[in-house]
Formats: sequence, C-alpha cells, structure tokens
Amino acid sequence: MKQRIFIVEDDRTIREQLAALLTGNGYEVAAAETFSDVPAQFQAFDPQLVLLDIRLPGSSGLELCSQLRAVSDVPIVFVTGSDTELDELNSILLGGDAFVTKPYHPAILLAKIASLLRRAGGSGQPEVLTWNGAALHLESSRIAYGGQTAELTKTEVRILWYLFRNAGKICPRSDIVDFLWDHQLYIDDNALSVNVTRIRSKLAAIGLTDFIHTRHRQGYTL
Repeated sequence: MKQRIFIVEDDRTIREQLAALLTGNGYEVAAAETFSDVPAQFQAFDPQLVLLDIRLPGSSGLELCSQLRAVSDVPIVFVTGSDTELDELNSILLGGDAFVTKPYHPAILLAKIASLLRRAGGSGQPEVLTWNGAALHLESSRIAYGGQTAELTKTEVRILWYLFRNAGKICPRSDIVDFLWDHQLYIDDNALSVNVTRIRSKLAAIGLTDFIHTRHRQGYTL
C-alpha cells in the first residue's frame, strides 16, 4: 500500500512540482485546496506525513502545525522559502520534524521524507536495498555480499542508504553532509571522509572492493 503525503502549499507551481516528485517516487499525494479548513482536509485524507509551508493565506503554517499536532503525531516537514532562524526554531518548538528551505534539492527532500516515515513505523520503503549483488539490511544495520556480512554503525547505514537510493548517480558531498547532520551548526567535512573510509574497509573485508567511487570535486557514487 502506498504511503500518503499531504501537501499544504499555496504556490501552485511548487505544489504541482512536489506532487509530481512524490507521485513519481511511489507515494499517494493530496494537496490542500483551500486554507480555511486544512485540519479537516488532513483528517479526511489521513496521511502518514505532511509537507507544510509557513507563509500561507490566512493562518500561517506555524499555526496549522499546532492545530495538526492537536489531533495527530504524523511527521511534519516544513518546506518553505522562509529561512529565518526564528521560523526554524518555532517550527521545531511547535512540533515540526524537519525544516527544508526553498529551493529544495529533490534527493535531500526525498531522503528526509523516507527517514521520517521509517522512524514513524510507516516507511513503505524496502527493509533491504540491493545494488550489484550487495544487500543493505536496514533493520539489522548490516551489508551482505557473497554470503558474508559486515556490521555497520548508524551513520554508516545512513550513508550507504543515501548512496543505494541514488545508485548510479553522483552524490555531492554537501548533499550527503546535509542529509546526515541537518540542523547542526558546524560539522567538519572530514567527518564524512572518515566514515566513508571505514565503510570501504568493511566492504573490502567481505569482498566488495571498488564499490564506492570517488568523483574528484563532485562526490561519491556506487
């Protein structure tokens, strides 16, 4: 069964872009048609996750977040052009689960959505991802290849999950860092390199050599 995502966005172009992106990635989507009765539309659709703008006609997204939190604990992701620290802080204090500023990176947004749905217990995503004979087991935090397995840390699983989900594409380092350590004020870029080095060592131990490729000044790819 497809996971349902409810969009609350007054910009028609952005709303349609979000709907197309989500539909194309296997989600069932509905969007608020008016903004005076959003909680009623939300309850009628009964989604597993909400994408919510802050600047809306009538009530603000922050007020709507409080109203939705009064009736549901589904993940709420703010996707907004408002990027002030106060708005981000208020979104968290009022029950928001993530804050993504426009223009958003589609892969980052999809990764955040999948991560939140998985934590909420309704991901609709496979527990095992595969690529070129390797199998990434999310629930047990391990990767298997040729009958051998390697145990992974939480961060290592998230890095590999991101690469598996974008297999065949070049994943910029900045996008991976943003996905891993969102909302943290300062993260040494070397932290990603250290984790990738550890992953490569574990992969080599089970026969997976040259699995993660570095693209000079671009990022990583499987």
